[in-house]
Amino acid sequence: MTGKEELLKLLAACVVEMEDEKIIPTAQAYIKAGYPAAEGILHGLVEGMNKAADLYENEEYFIPELLICSDAMYNGLDVLSPHLGKHDFQKKAKVVIGVVEGDTHDIGKNIVKIMLETAGYEIIDLGRDVPAAAFIECVKNTGASVVALATLMSTSTGNMKKVIELLQQAGLREGVKVIVGGGPISAAFAEKIGADGYAVNAVEAVKLADRLVG
Repeated sequence: MTGKEELLKLLAACVVEMEDEKIIPTAQAYIKAGYPAAEGILHGLVEGMNKAADLYENEEYFIPELLICSDAMYNGLDVLSPHLGKHDFQKKAKVVIGVVEGDTHDIGKNIVKIMLETAGYEIIDLGRDVPAAAFIECVKNTGASVVALATLMSTSTGNMKKVIELLQQAGLREGVKVIVGGGPISAAFAEKIGADGYAVNAVEAVKLADRLVG
């Protein structure tokens, strides 16, 4: 029988290497061997997606490759998720996520969404090119305690500040943590606009969310 660590590496490799069909029997073998589904997701699928994101950031992968990696990860999730225990991934908090107005690039946001979902967060995805007011309305309607803002366009970074200002004006800021990320964003920028944290990648976004509200 293949060992757990080897199968976790195989799951991660299937994601990174875009093996969207091969990952299904690999995930089935992992479950059949009696290993925990939660670990398969976090240390197999998520690990693989994080490596794919690194390749994208280093311009070794591009959007088409990243989308196939995402397909592989979702195929693995389809196999592993039904085997999660009742308490493996209790919903931690509601997160409103979106790419701010002026930017239609959403692959990075989608990876963060996947990571947060698999880590147990309830995600409300507003998509891309989202007006600042839409984030505030969503927080009001859903009671979300985290807003995650992304952009790859330096020209759109001002809209992150606008979201925070509107949260303050609506009297919601104290009950909502704001996380920002994306190519032109830095920890210094996050502090300047009054965000609660900056995540350099999807895995760090999950760690940040855990520290703030998890």
